[in-house]
Amino acid sequence: MYQLLDGLSIIEASSFVASPTAGLYCAQLGAEVIRVDHKEGGLDYDRYMLTEQGRSLSWENLNRAKKSVALDLRSGEGRELLVALSANTGNLITNLPEKSFLGHGAIAAQQPEGAPELVSVRIMGWHDGRQAMDFTVNAASGYPLMCGPEDWDMANAPPVNQVLPAWDFITGAYCAFALLAALRQRDATGQGSELRVPLGDVAIGTMANSGALAEMLYRGGDRERLGNAIWGAFGRDFRSRDGVRFMVAALTAKQWDGLVAAFGIADAIAALEAELGVCFADGDRPRFEHRHRLFALFQERADRMDWHELSASLAAHGTTFERYRTMHEAANDAALVADNPLFGASPANPSGFEYPATRSFANIPSREAAAPAPAPYLGQHTEEVLAERLGLSSGAIGKLVDRDIARLSDKD
Repeated sequence: MYQLLDGLSIIEASSFVASPTAGLYCAQLGAEVIRVDHKEGGLDYDRYMLTEQGRSLSWENLNRAKKSVALDLRSGEGRELLVALSANTGNLITNLPEKSFLGHGAIAAQQPEGAPELVSVRIMGWHDGRQAMDFTVNAASGYPLMCGPEDWDMANAPPVNQVLPAWDFITGAYCAFALLAALRQRDATGQGSELRVPLGDVAIGTMANSGALAEMLYRGGDRERLGNAIWGAFGRDFRSRDGVRFMVAALTAKQWDGLVAAFGIADAIAALEAELGVCFADGDRPRFEHRHRLFALFQERADRMDWHELSASLAAHGTTFERYRTMHEAANDAALVADNPLFGASPANPSGFEYPATRSFANIPSREAAAPAPAPYLGQHTEEVLAERLGLSSGAIGKLVDRDIARLSDKD
């Protein structure tokens, strides 16, 4: 936790991954992020998997460092309270539809005189209003049909979905950036902004930014499947004599020279260069175009070396490599987690389960990073926020609770 965004308050009305991620990144850099949910929890409140106490580990970690307000968002009064909170705060992150009660115009119309103009960031499905989620926009992007073994038939082989909802996380990060850009403009001009970020545009736009869209149009067809090889460069998974799988990559001349030296195959590489009339140190192109011959040389050498010997050589020559781990192994790897300053002790999790928690991904060497902040209990800050943001008295809040319009902490 760094207080780079200290003094910034944001209302978040969201669920699932992309929208909560945007709020999380802001909260981890010091913003006061107030997540407002339905009194029984939003659509992601009990998202799998759950602890024995029925707490979602996904919800707990995507909402760390935030405050939680729980209202009856199916009632007109509860919705009015959310609109009022958004109008008074002036900053909103949401994935609720624009045509819902939480539309930008509806909130702006309720802003008190003298309040900063509203900045809202709204995550959509597709630009034309169609619904979408990570795995459906990924299907449309073409990436799943690039994945899989090289020998799979392009026309008939099945798609391979990625396990990580990458477009959700990229969209969340982009929305945090877009929010701060709009706030910078408001600071300079006083002008608010309504920003709509379609998940599908993030996916297809990222494809375009990578050059893949232009490539498909230029080549007039699809790229071949590459298995675990890196497109356009040298890199692939290999297997040591004792069965350890690992990944290597060489995108620079230094990385390539180190890899050849680590495997001890300089003579074999020189002989192949003479045969093919190329110099593999010249760049990515010759290494990629002749990758199958190179892969065979590297694997032949790996077949004669155990992992402890090979990994020591790879490290000694400054190569870029990593052993494949299961996710459970990664979670228990000291270098990745326990000894990594990204993580700290997880404070008072609602789940009751203790585990390492992340700080901000960015670190400031000249500042000491604070401990990771806890996740809230649903409704933990309802009374505090309604009093501070809307000026409601304890009696008024008590009546809202009695009438089941507002809910306090679900800790017990």
